[in-house]
Amino acid sequence: MRAYVIRRLLLMFPMMIGITLISFFIIHLAPGDPTELLQDLNPNASPEAVKKLRELYHLDRPVIVQYFLWLSDIVRLDFGASFSMDARPVVDKITERIPVTLLLNSISLLIVMAVALPLGVLSAVKRHSAFDKVTTALVFFGFAMPTFWMALLLMMVFGVWLDWLPISGLTSINHNELSTWGKFTDYARHLLMPTLVAGFTSLAGLSRFTRQNMLEVIRQDYVTTARAKGLPESVVIYKHCLKNAMLPVVTIMALSIPGLIGGSVIFETIYSIPGMGQLFYQGVMARDYPLIMGILVMGSFLTLFANLLADMAYAFVDPRIHYE
Repeated sequence: MRAYVIRRLLLMFPMMIGITLISFFIIHLAPGDPTELLQDLNPNASPEAVKKLRELYHLDRPVIVQYFLWLSDIVRLDFGASFSMDARPVVDKITERIPVTLLLNSISLLIVMAVALPLGVLSAVKRHSAFDKVTTALVFFGFAMPTFWMALLLMMVFGVWLDWLPISGLTSINHNELSTWGKFTDYARHLLMPTLVAGFTSLAGLSRFTRQNMLEVIRQDYVTTARAKGLPESVVIYKHCLKNAMLPVVTIMALSIPGLIGGSVIFETIYSIPGMGQLFYQGVMARDYPLIMGILVMGSFLTLFANLLADMAYAFVDPRIHYE
């Protein structure tokens, strides 16, 4: 196992270079550059000032040269300064937004795991029952519903019509004046709709994967043998079936790790959540290349690391799998 992990970690470096190279060139295919936005904000900017700004950002050089200049900084763990008006370091901007996105997506992931796994198991055990049919209909509804439409619908119903929940931000205007319990409930009310939107689609997918794999495992001969030996049905389902049905589920759960940092551009933008998703959207709209690449590098590394964790978890879930 140790040699396998070391080999996979070493392979991450050329893969990261390939991912960043492709991402860097794709970003520069978009029309315009950061200096155009600055010209729009300041129509009196002279051509000489714009030229100096392009030289400062190295935008006057070929794209391949820009990439290697950026790569030389990344090797030193320097993500550079943002192209936005504040010119703050990219690391500082990302560090500010990470806690919010971690909190939001961690709560969503815990809800998904707590609901989707039992839902998938019960749907498989009670196949073709009324419970299975109702949950299947709800799951397909979750698959078909666009995230942005669901976010706007919840805002309209619970925020505008019923006025039960706030529709934007993380805190109310009088948040600092509230008691400790009041601050907690204020956070909870602001996070309720975003977490529901973030978790609904994932819940639908994970429950279906769990159901399908449970159905395949239940048909196996060793399950029939376990039942013939007189084992309780709960032992057959949760000890013999569920563990062997968890391999695809482990993959999905591991690949959810990048989402904890990357967040969701859609619902963070709609609900004005100051997280990584909203920051990424703002960076794209402003052509803030260092900020975009910093977030992409972090997401790419987490994706590769999550794949490694999933492969390692296979050996613990299924004893037949080993890496030597």
